[in-house]
Amino acid sequence: MKNNSKYLALVTKKFNDFFLVDLKNQENSGNSEKFLCRVKKSISFKDQLIFVGDEVAIEKIDFKSKCAVITSLKKRKNLLVRPSVANISNIYVTFSVEEPELNLSQVNRFLISAESMGVEVSLVLTKCDLISDKRRLYFLDKFEKWGYQAITLNLQKSDCFENLLAELMKKECSIFMGPSGVGKTTLLNMIIPGLKNSTSPVSNKIKRGKNTTRNVELFSISNQSYIVDTPGFNMQPQEVDIKLLPNLYSEIYKQVIEEGIKCKFRNCLHLLDEGCNLNKSFERYPFYKEMIESSKSHYYQNQED
Repeated sequence: MKNNSKYLALVTKKFNDFFLVDLKNQENSGNSEKFLCRVKKSISFKDQLIFVGDEVAIEKIDFKSKCAVITSLKKRKNLLVRPSVANISNIYVTFSVEEPELNLSQVNRFLISAESMGVEVSLVLTKCDLISDKRRLYFLDKFEKWGYQAITLNLQKSDCFENLLAELMKKECSIFMGPSGVGKTTLLNMIIPGLKNSTSPVSNKIKRGKNTTRNVELFSISNQSYIVDTPGFNMQPQEVDIKLLPNLYSEIYKQVIEEGIKCKFRNCLHLLDEGCNLNKSFERYPFYKEMIESSKSHYYQNQED
């Protein structure tokens, strides 16, 4: 039986020319129905691709065969390039404290890349059972100064995970972002019953995890809440516009916006700029300078190309 009404749906999986979408049935306590869809041939999205996480309108719904046709694409809030997923509401930057050892410069780059998307950003530290409680408290204090209340996970203790799960179930669409080998797949296997993604130990030679996950897919974890199952490889932080960088560091933002410090020039990058009044004594300042210089090099290289 076909229904010609138009419904709003969420793309949860993409493969070849087909899309798996969730249709929300508000009259059924938020339970979703899944439909296999193709895009209507007679329409054009102006060369815009459809990604997992996109909201679409679907028509010609066949409730028996669970098939439908996508007729329009709704305006998206944001798009993560790699892996490609749209409309993220929360990013959980995830790193292990050991195996592989925590790299603070890398943590900083992931955090700033996540902040550039304009969503809520959290920091998750895994494998805390491998360090002492004193070391764990040291990291909590460090990242608090960076502006983050880090979530520390010892998966040997269920209450740590249960608190995180309760938080995720209140979010709209969350994603774990971080390098390979930090435990993202293990977390997803715990969050999504029956997922059973394969995991792989950290390579002794290169000290990072082997690639295990392949497909990008959304999974419902509560009414209106989704988690993204992402490829666990090559999840590198994205390049950030040099003009945005000062506002993405909480230590700089707090001085400029909350404390009202003023530099001589409005577009001051807070390096050796004339008339810069920023207090540069915070821990992440060397990382900030490194990102500014890297962004400058990237900009000039693109100009030459």
